[in-house]
Amino acid sequence: MAKKHNRTPKLCFVSSSGGHWEQLQKLKPLADKYIGFFVTEKTQFPAPMGRYFMRQTDLKDKRMLPKMIWNSAYAIFIWLKERPDFVITTGTMVAYPFYLLTVLFRKKFIFIETFGRANMPTVAGKRMEKHSELFIVQWETQKKYYKNAVYGGCLY
Repeated sequence: MAKKHNRTPKLCFVSSSGGHWEQLQKLKPLADKYIGFFVTEKTQFPAPMGRYFMRQTDLKDKRMLPKMIWNSAYAIFIWLKERPDFVITTGTMVAYPFYLLTVLFRKKFIFIETFGRANMPTVAGKRMEKHSELFIVQWETQKKYYKNAVYGGCLY
């Protein structure tokens, strides 16, 4: 007989700063309904909903590798402290360590493709679709780039 778990699921919301973060914040009612926490990059702009702040980086950053190593170690710390059941992200690089942790610990990963890419796929989307429990696109036109995508409408 299977064990029943009656605890409320814990949700980790993670994204890079800027537009990805702005989109992710639209899911605050979901974080309020369950137990949720937010992870983003540390920038000069305030992020009042953020609980954890990663180092900001991108593919063109000369110090990307050391920053990603630091972010990965910090992601492990956050993971062990919070023990999320779901990771929900709008991308990008800051979410990658959390994506790998969901695969490793067999948790649920939900990817929401960015609103800013109506007519082309993102690198993050292409990489993270494989293990996504749910892969949501915000434009109908994005469905042709991802075999498991469902149209969820716009977060804005």
